[in-house]
Amino acid sequence: MSRVRKAYNSLKSSSVLWKIALYIRLSKEDGNDESLSVVNQKKILKEFVEALDEQYEIVDYYIDDGVTGTDYERPDFQRMMKDIEDGRINCVVVKDLARAFRNYSDQGYFLETFFPTHNIRFITIGSPKIVSYLNPESVSGFDVPITGVMNDRYCKKTSDDIRRTFDMKRRKGEFIGAFAPYGYAKDPEDKNSLVIDEEAAQIVKDIFSWFVNEGYSKTGIAKKLNAIGVPNPAAYKKSKGMKYQSPQSGKNDGLWSSSTIKSILSNKTYIGYMVQGRYRIKSYKVHTQINVPEDEWYVVPNTHEPIIDSETFDKAQGLQQRDMRTAPEKREVYLFSGFLRCADCKKAMTRKASKNHVYYCCRTYRDKSKDKCFCQYHLCA
Repeated sequence: MSRVRKAYNSLKSSSVLWKIALYIRLSKEDGNDESLSVVNQKKILKEFVEALDEQYEIVDYYIDDGVTGTDYERPDFQRMMKDIEDGRINCVVVKDLARAFRNYSDQGYFLETFFPTHNIRFITIGSPKIVSYLNPESVSGFDVPITGVMNDRYCKKTSDDIRRTFDMKRRKGEFIGAFAPYGYAKDPEDKNSLVIDEEAAQIVKDIFSWFVNEGYSKTGIAKKLNAIGVPNPAAYKKSKGMKYQSPQSGKNDGLWSSSTIKSILSNKTYIGYMVQGRYRIKSYKVHTQINVPEDEWYVVPNTHEPIIDSETFDKAQGLQQRDMRTAPEKREVYLFSGFLRCADCKKAMTRKASKNHVYYCCRTYRDKSKDKCFCQYHLCA
């Protein structure tokens, strides 16, 4: 519960009620420095505020634990910005500049534009010490931008070091992801190795069997899994208590889709290959994820037990080259789907049923021009 403390001195700020936000941030890039722990940051900030001889009210603690400071898309930082814009806060206190900003350009924007625009008093306890209300010159001191650049460069160096380490692990076939691929789990005794998750692995086996042996399309498989109530990979991980997050987590409805089936059918992980490096972020500042060309992936064979044999996997790849679209309300693919082509123009032929007979029609003749191809129908059955 917030409390109000009354001042008894003659400072020019004594008539102001400071509505204070205490901002705390900790990320992996900070290492194991105990002084930066969330507990110690809270203690330091609380002691500082309680020593103020001014009227104040602690509105809230805003804590981003395990979050990088290289951008300001942090949950509690954003919540604090919203409270500032809503007029709930007029003072922000942080341990040091690195807690609030690891990005030099962001630091400049907030210190020189955002905070002054919203009449925010900004205080850092550590060096360089900033007290923007009582000492406005402290914001523009020479050591402030220098510290900002150093924090920025430190983050760049840390990012480069981490990337080199991860690339080395990928080349060696060591798993470095936060969550194992669907069908696998991290080995409890070695987080860089994969072991089979029998429950999910059975679904992977079913998917390949339905596709390769029973003629189901990817859409048909998705419908079948949804009909029998099998959660999709993201929902499955969450059901097991994992704090799984992805760029599309907020939109995930727990249902299977043809794109998810396609991803599983194409993934060499299921035949014992460690496949990594398919995505990367643009830079240590821009966290947008981009696709990496397949020839730049890290693919290492025989790193873990396969779920699918190579022959079945290869058949699935061949079948995916066919046109596997199903007829309306159908789950299985017709026998000749993706195979029949016109002998004259070489275009795919489409299926048509009439009076208990099935015909395949040249698409050029039917859809484009009767003058460009003369092969109209072939009776099939």
